[in-house]
Amino acid sequence: MKWTTALGWLFALLACAPCQAARTGAEPLIDPQDRPWHPQAPAIEQPLWPDTLAITPPATTGAERFGRSPGTIAGQPITMVQLVSRPSMTIYRPSVANTGAAVVVFPGGGYRVLAIDLEGTEVCDWLVGQGITCVLLKYRVPGSGPYWADECNCRRIPAVPMALQDAQRAIALLRAQAHELGVDPHRVGVIGFSAGGRMVADVSNSPARSYDAVDAADQQATRPDFALALYPGHLWDKGKPGLALDAGVRIAADCPPTFILQAGDDPTDDVRHSMTYYLALQQAGIPAELHLYPHGGHAFGLRVSNTPLANWPSLARTWLGAIGILSDGSKVPAE
Repeated sequence: MKWTTALGWLFALLACAPCQAARTGAEPLIDPQDRPWHPQAPAIEQPLWPDTLAITPPATTGAERFGRSPGTIAGQPITMVQLVSRPSMTIYRPSVANTGAAVVVFPGGGYRVLAIDLEGTEVCDWLVGQGITCVLLKYRVPGSGPYWADECNCRRIPAVPMALQDAQRAIALLRAQAHELGVDPHRVGVIGFSAGGRMVADVSNSPARSYDAVDAADQQATRPDFALALYPGHLWDKGKPGLALDAGVRIAADCPPTFILQAGDDPTDDVRHSMTYYLALQQAGIPAELHLYPHGGHAFGLRVSNTPLANWPSLARTWLGAIGILSDGSKVPAE
């Protein structure tokens, strides 16, 4: 797939191609807020890295801001976060009986911006309603993973895997706080959308921590115990025959069980990204479940309705039970 727009899935679905911005990750916003995005209470936001630690900046620097997208999905705008240089994680506690499971959420946005509500807070609303602790990752953008750069009209891969670093750090911090959060450190998973789906593959298959340890939290494991990738991108190498996996992903022997879902009419990420990753997992002997639907497009999150695709949250819940993450008797193990 060629990443020729400022935010491929947004332009494909919201017909915003003419509004491409001159700077990568600085797409036009409606009612822009020139301040960092923060969650609403009672969610608790934590910095991902110590304030005194120098971390690699995103490809385009500037003050973080957020605002609404020019178009809508399911009649609702999308809240976009731009220019994140100091990432954070926000913890949402279960709204029903705590199962002890936890999921870190990676919003999509082409490694350029973050669809922080469509593929973030709304996902957490669903997860906490299942008794799952949700951790929403506001990771560095733009240019924190493979992305299309406006400045050169070319595809770039960052020298430092910032998105992967932020994902691994969030998992480590979550496990370090597992006891106080009522989380089983052996039932920590990830879910990602679009570019966040590629982050799911990266964090599931990375053999080691991608940054130097900064504190005691980094003694924790950074690989998730289960993973869900929805309409992922950057996984199929269309320049090679057949369903060739992108060279940047090598399936690990201890890659976790994985759930994959996509629509066949996705105009942004070809369905072969999901098919390629599924086949690679199968060939490596990793338990994987793949769901493909003829209609649904891209970037639907949980807003899809009046189509079989709307049942995906139920499918995911059933899968979590099948792999032993959730069950009717799920609870936090005794210390």
